[in-house]
This record gives sequence, structure tokens and C-alpha cells, in this order.
Amino acid sequence: MRFNAKDLALLARQPSGSFDKEGKLKICRVVGDEKLIEPRERWCRLKGNLLFLMKNKNSEASEVVILERCWIVEFRSKTDVSIVVKFQSGEQDLYLEAASKPDCESWAVALGEANSEGLQNKIQQLRRLIMEIKEERASHEARQFVPSSQVDSLGEPQFTSIQRIANEPKLEFSLACKDLVTATRDRKLNTFIQVSVLHPAEHILTRYSSTEIVEGTKDPLFLTGVTFPPEYPIYEETKIKLTVYDVKDKSQDTVHTSVLPDHKEPRADTGRSFLGCTTFRVADLVKSKEQQLTLTLRTSDGGKTVGTIEVNLVKMGELEDGETDHITTDAQDQKCALVRECTATEGISGKDNLPSLSAVLKNPICKLYRFPTSDNKWMRIREQMAETTLSFHVPKELINLHIKEDMRRNQELKDLGELAPHWDNMRKSVIAHCDQMLSMYQDTLAELGKHTGSSFKSSCSKGEKTLEFIPINLHLQRMHVHSPRLKDALYDVITVGAPAAHFQGFKNGGLRKLLSKFEAERRNTGYQCIYYSPENTAKAKEVLSNINHLQPLISSHADLLLNSASQHSPDSLKNSLKMLSEKTELFVHAFKDQLVRSALLALYTARPGCVLKKPAMPRNSTEEGGDLQHQDHPSQIKRQDSIPHHSEYDEEEWDRVWANVGKSLNCVIAMVDRLLEKDNVSNTKEGENDPSAADCKVFHTGGDWYEQLYPLVITLKDCMGEVVTRAKQSMAFVLLQELACGLPQCLMLTLRRDIVFSQALAGLVCGFIIKLHTGLHDQGFLQQLHTVGLLVQYEGLLSTYSEEAGMLEDMAVGISDLQKVMFKVIEAKSEDFLPIITGRREHYVIEVQLPAKMFELLPQEIKEGKLLRMYPVLFNVGINEQQTLAERFGDTTLQENINQENLELLKEYYKLFTEKMPPDCLPHFQEQNDLKGLLENLHQNIQAKKRKNVEIMWLAATICRKLNGVRFTCCKSAKDRTSMSVTLEQCSILRDEHQLHKDFFIRALDCMRSRQTQGALNESDDPETGCLTDNKPTSRHFYPVALLLVSSHLLVVWLILSLALLLAKYQ
Repeated sequence: MRFNAKDLALLARQPSGSFDKEGKLKICRVVGDEKLIEPRERWCRLKGNLLFLMKNKNSEASEVVILERCWIVEFRSKTDVSIVVKFQSGEQDLYLEAASKPDCESWAVALGEANSEGLQNKIQQLRRLIMEIKEERASHEARQFVPSSQVDSLGEPQFTSIQRIANEPKLEFSLACKDLVTATRDRKLNTFIQVSVLHPAEHILTRYSSTEIVEGTKDPLFLTGVTFPPEYPIYEETKIKLTVYDVKDKSQDTVHTSVLPDHKEPRADTGRSFLGCTTFRVADLVKSKEQQLTLTLRTSDGGKTVGTIEVNLVKMGELEDGETDHITTDAQDQKCALVRECTATEGISGKDNLPSLSAVLKNPICKLYRFPTSDNKWMRIREQMAETTLSFHVPKELINLHIKEDMRRNQELKDLGELAPHWDNMRKSVIAHCDQMLSMYQDTLAELGKHTGSSFKSSCSKGEKTLEFIPINLHLQRMHVHSPRLKDALYDVITVGAPAAHFQGFKNGGLRKLLSKFEAERRNTGYQCIYYSPENTAKAKEVLSNINHLQPLISSHADLLLNSASQHSPDSLKNSLKMLSEKTELFVHAFKDQLVRSALLALYTARPGCVLKKPAMPRNSTEEGGDLQHQDHPSQIKRQDSIPHHSEYDEEEWDRVWANVGKSLNCVIAMVDRLLEKDNVSNTKEGENDPSAADCKVFHTGGDWYEQLYPLVITLKDCMGEVVTRAKQSMAFVLLQELACGLPQCLMLTLRRDIVFSQALAGLVCGFIIKLHTGLHDQGFLQQLHTVGLLVQYEGLLSTYSEEAGMLEDMAVGISDLQKVMFKVIEAKSEDFLPIITGRREHYVIEVQLPAKMFELLPQEIKEGKLLRMYPVLFNVGINEQQTLAERFGDTTLQENINQENLELLKEYYKLFTEKMPPDCLPHFQEQNDLKGLLENLHQNIQAKKRKNVEIMWLAATICRKLNGVRFTCCKSAKDRTSMSVTLEQCSILRDEHQLHKDFFIRALDCMRSRQTQGALNESDDPETGCLTDNKPTSRHFYPVALLLVSSHLLVVWLILSLALLLAKYQ
């Protein structure tokens, strides 16, 4: 771009009042986060999109910055007064620093409005204003639709709501045109209808959606309908405008739809031309007897008739009434006669209406389609996409659990007592690093607590540190199919970006590689610590968890036992003793492990001045706690001190301390038996002497029971406390070794694993809740749920090249970690139905809350709190151009190993199902041979190692649906590849399960993938391109993005030519 220097200098010297803004700013250029020089004070003047930089107010302009193709970054902290101007051209960023926060904010607004994008927004606002002025006449007509009786004393209209079923769309209709007039006789029309809404309260015409483009006919029948979700503000008084366009160039049409005024005929170079428009009231359609309107299309001046348009009210579950209407649609190189059925069928029964999921699903986006079946009848498809509040709820709950667990671990490390200098320095270093990580978790939780706006994370935010625990683009994709002769069906797919630590990056690979490398390095003897295997470390965490869980339970049951004794209640005493015995046996069983004994010895050697003593003849600890007749009274049991520091250590000491718990419990049991036996004898004698004596008996002997049991219970508590102290210290010492052997890598890997697991868990909880609501009336599924568990199948579309290989490694570990998650269904006690998460890193329990009426539908086993297992499996097939590079020049071993490992898990689940479930339990399993064949076919395809073998994905998805599983589809950001996969799967289901007409498969696929059917969107309206979290997300699967299946031969040729050019350039 060229400028005249004299004109610019003259412009910079104009009077102060002629500039949009001026003032002092400190300015410098920055690259990344580094400033090239210290900021220098300059007098800045802003005129249009030109920013003049001057040394002082009266000097010449030393530099002019053109605010074009740039964006303004304002730092939101209360103290920061800086702004950064970033340029898309790659030019160095411009750093601006104001004197105060208000001055900084005013400069940010002025610069944002001054750049070329801001000017374009102003132009669009002016165009909308012109459109509103020209629609003033239509707005005046809309006022006349409101009856005078509906206007209150203040003059505000009261609008009539449309009565519909709860949680169902307010209004749905389909469209078709007839006898459209062409400008030239020989030309065939390629038409689509743009739908706009005139709100009676605002009198503003708003573009809502568009149909697909139907090619080559003057009587187009549009497969894409129009649907208004339950929360949309539409009333009987609302007017809907339908505008028909003829598209000359499909590739250019969607570029211009958002810019042109709705009433104005587009220019010829936009690739489309205005044919005609018409308007109708919602009340006219809803109250029409035939539930159908036939409207005349007229030109913009209202004079010439260019055809007619039919509007048919749609109700899912009902077919259209009226005479049979044969409509012939012309597709490319084919014609097919379509028949609309004249008879009406029964509506959807009440039990098929799904319960409300408003606590979990938010901001639904609906689309309506009608497709012909192979027998020339109509089926209707309602497609819904919704975001979920669980995207933020689950990570916040999980981080809160991590904070509590880490605080408990840090305290256990501090409670280890006195250690030798080497071990004490190691402990201090570990605690310091752990405190830093704990602080980071707390800061992340605080930032997430401040989040407002949309309940999903867009792909452009995947690199933000504060949102790294949040899954990317987590949405429910639901397809509701109503066929004329088949039962209504629902198909759900959860779409989400691959669970991965994007902020930490993939320079060194993902979790799968990092964990393997870290474990190999830990075995290195050069580390000054004791090596414990991952199995032993997990066992130590389990022991600590059991201690923290069982100790308070045993104490409470012991107190209940004493309370029963004080009341002299035999039945209560028996029940309390039973519960105490069960919990104590679990407690004792938790320490039957060699790890505790060896860890105690290792801890003793870490004490200052330790002396080891050779053990005497080994004794069987199980025999010590076995028979009460060969045990001493607890008062004679020698009490042991805590682990000795400066004395000889007896390795059998732990066996004696541990056995004392069993002895004490047996003494309590024996005493209770004696007391109950004496009470029975006493009651029998008193009953023989005086029958009324037993009824009149006072509780004067209650004190005797209490006094005799109290010392035994106290001894049991003391013995248990001694065991707890020793076991806690020994297991904390094991965890100290794990952390010390790999600082800081160990903590960083734990953080990365927590991040990936948090993203995976949010999706799993969403999928489980939706599946549970969908299957509440399916007794076979509920039986399968508590008998076998739930299959969760992930379809991965990541390549094994570059960063995506690291993402796949993260994803594989995160999905595998979901095996340690159990679900429990409980009855909700309040209106808050969000799930509750409990547990620790090695074991989580998700409590899903259901309203009382829904909870009663569950089997008794689930209502009693049985834990429900999950069986996650992942099958990945890279399908983009990077996978072509990996297959030609890289390595696909990672993908092959993952698919093979998960195939074995899938076979294991199928084996469990066939063993535990009756063959005729579920309708899907009446064809067991089909499932076996599918599994064998999947096995063969995985073994074949064929390039981009998408058959693996289709087979795995089919098996999952037949096994009542939950389906996930993932790619890097859950946008392009995911949308293409989901829409292809949906159309394939319609073809294979619902008899979609074979000639309309491609057209149905185009309808679902067409972004145009979502209406005209500006870039700022799209959360995936504009990155605005406050906007409602548009459906990802409507992006017109083709799968990048590049021919491998052409790619090789291109690489060779590129290499040759590169060598020639630098020779």
C-alpha cells in the first residue's frame, strides 16, 4: 500500500479536535513476550485507521502504524495498563502502555474500532440500519397482528404462546416450491430458501436459517426443514419471511449471505439472484385446518408472481394429512417420484418422551430433515446438538478432590517423624515441590470458579493454561428418527476433542511414551532412594485410602456398641457387634501384605541410629488371630510403642501389633456372647417365677454391661490406633520414594495425567447420564448395566504424525484410566441433579442423582447402591494428510498397538456378557452370530494393517451400538474430521436401519454437512472461528469441510518437487 508522505505529515499536524483520540503512551515493539527495547514515551494521534507516533505534541510524526488485519489484546488484570496490537501479516507486535487503567481501556476501545475489521463492522451495522428502515412498513403491519385486547394499560402487547409438548421444539415446518419462473427459458434453477423472523416486540427482521440448495428443477422439494427450539421466543403473532434465491455459483454463495440486506436483490457477481419472497403469520400455519399454507411468491416490488411455496407444519411422530401428493424432484442425472403419505399414524407415546436433562444439557441447536425411504414414504429426522454443563462441573469437582488428596499426602509426609539427614533433606525437597503443585491446582480452581458464559471450551482455547482441565468442544449429537413403518429410534454420539495436555505440548511425546521412559529411569540405581514398582506404589495408596475410610467407621460402630450396652438392648447390641466385626475384619485384611512389613523395615533404616536384629523363628500371624481359646485377655497384651528410633528393631513386632487388633475384637465378641447368654438365663428364671417380672424389669444392669465392655472397646481402639500410626507412616514412606526418585518429572507427569483424565472423565460422565436417561424403560439394558457394566467406545481420528502422535498417546492413557471409575445411582434429595464425585486418583465413584419418580424405575440392585463398572475401548484410524505422511515416511506402530490392545478388551467385555446375560435378554442379542462375525471381521481388519482402514471405525461403532454402549467420536478439536465422521455414520444408519432411499444418500449427507442450512453467520458469530465464549455454538457437523484423504502418489511427487526446488534455491 502506497501513501503520500506530505499528505500524511499534513494530516498529523491537524488541530487536536480533528483526531479520534490522542495522548501520551509508552511504545515499543515486541516479539513473543520479549520487548526489543524499553518502552519510550510518544505522543499518539489516532485518525481513522492511522496511528501517528510523535516524540512530542508539536513535533513531526516519526512513524505511522496502519491498523489493518490486526487485533487488540487488552490485559484484564486490575494493575496492568498495557495493550498489544498483533498483526496477521507477521509484523512485530506493537506494545502500548498507558498512564492509568481508564486511559488504557479507552485506548483499547478506540484502537479496536479503528482497525479495518472494526470499520467493516460499522459498515455492516449501517447496512442493518438501512434494512430496518426499509422494513418499517412490514413492522407497521406486524403491529396490526396484535389484537387490541392484548394490549395492557401501559401499551405493551401480550403475545400468545404456542402450545407444544415440554422439551419439544415450539414450531417445525417443511418447505417446497412449485412453478418457479426462470429469467431465461433454457436455464435450470438451483434454489434455496432463506428463512427470516420478524419479532413483533422488537419489529426487527432477523435471519434464522436456510434450506439446502436443490439443483436443476423449478419444483424444488427441500429436505431440510425449519425448527424452533423450546426456548426460542416465537409466538402466534410472529411473522416469518421466506425468500427464494437462485444460485449460480454454489461455492460463492455462503460467502455473501451474511452481508446483503435481506430484502435487496444481490448483485450478479455474488453468484445468486433474488427470485421472490412471501410472508406469513405463525398463527395462520398453526391454526390452519390442513396445517399447511400455500403462499404466492412475488418480486421485491410486490407486482410479479414468480411461483408458489408450500409450508407444512411438522409434528414428530405424525405423518401429514391430506391427499396423496406426488412430487417429482430432479437430482443430478436422476429423477425419483416421491410420495407423501395421506394417512396419519399414532403420535409418539408418552413413555417415549425422554426425561428432562436440563441440568446437564444446555443451548440445544435443532435441525429438521425429511428423507424418502426405499418404498417411497417419508421419514423425519430431528438432529440436535447441545453443550453440557459437565464440561466445567466435572473438572472443578476433580481438581477439588486432587487438592484434598495432595494436602493429605503432604501432611502424611510431615508426620513421618524424625529421619536421617539424607532422608530428611529429601522429604523437605519433595514437600516444597508438592506445595508448588498444590498452589497451582488451587489457582486453576479459582480461575475456573470465575468462568462465566458458555459451558464449553472452543478449540481456539485449547492452549490456555487456565482451561487445560476442560474438555474441548464437548457436545451431545443426537439423531431422532421417525419412520413410517419402524419404531422411533434415538442415536447418540458424544463428540469431544481428544483428551490431551495441549498447553504442555508434545515435544517429547505424550503420556504413553513419557510414562514408559520415566519408569525406566526410576530403575536406575543412581537415584538416592528406594525403588518401588508402580504396583507397590498403587498398593500403598490403596492402604492409606482404606485406613482413612475404615478407621472412623470402626470407631463409630464401637461407640454404637457401647451405646447399646448402656441401654441394655440385646437386639441393638447384636447388630452393632455385627457391623463392628465386618468393618474390623476388612481393616485387618487391608494389612495382610508384605509391602507394609517391608516398608516398616525401610522406614526404620531411615531413622537416625537404627540397629537391625536378626528375626527369630517366623510365626504365622494368621494363627495368632485365629482362635479365641488360645489367646490371652487384652489386659495382658503387651502394648507396643511406636516404631523405635534408637533401639533394636524386631521384624516380628509388626505381626504382634497387627494381631492385637484381631485378639481385641475376639475378646469383645466373647464378652458380648457371655452378656447375652446371662441375660437369656436371667430372663428365663424370672419368667418362670413371675411372668410379669420380665415386663417390669428395669435397666439397673445396664451399667454392668457398659462397664464390662468399655475397657475391651478402648483396648480395641488403642490397638487399632497403633496399627494405623505404623501403617500410615510406612505407606507415606513408600510415596516419598516415588516422589523423590523423579522430581520434578514425577509431579509434572501426575499433573499431565490429571489434565488428560479430567477431560476424559467429563465426557464419560456426560455419556453415562444420557445413556441412563435414554434406557430407563429398557429392563434388559438396566440388567446389563449392573450385571456386566457399560461399554464405552471411543473413535479416534488422530494421525500418528508430529504433534497428533503425542495427542494420541495422551488420549490412550486417559481413556485407559477411565477403568478406575465406578458409577453409583442415587435418589436426588434436592433440585440439584449434578453428579457428585468422590474418591482418589486410583479409584473414583461418580454418584448420579435421579428424581424420585425416575429412581423408582431402576432395578433393586442399582437402587441399593451397587457400583457400576465401565469398559472403555479406543480404536483409532488416522484419516488426514498427516496420516499419509506417517504411513509413507513415518511409523504407525502406535496406532496398531492401541487397536490391538483395545480389541482384546472388547473381546473380554463380549465374553463377560455372554457368560452373565441370558441370550434373549435384549433384542439386539437375538443375533449372536452377527456379533461374533463383526468381532471376527474387526480382528481381521486390525491384523491386515491396511492404510486408512476406516472399516475398523465402522465395525467398532456397530458393535458398540449392538452392545448398548456409549459412542464417542474424537479428533484434534472435534470439528472437521469429527463432523464428517458423525454425519457419515448418521446417514449410514438411516440407509441400513431405516431404509433411506439409495438415490438420496449423498443428498442427505450434503444436507447434514451444509453450513448454509444453519443460516448466514458472521465470523464473529461462530465460536470456532471467532473464539467468542459468550455466543451459542453452531453445530460443528454443518461445516463444509472434506476429509483430507490426499492421494499418496501425488503427495510423493509433490514432496520430490518441493525438495528439488529447495535445493536449487540454496545452491
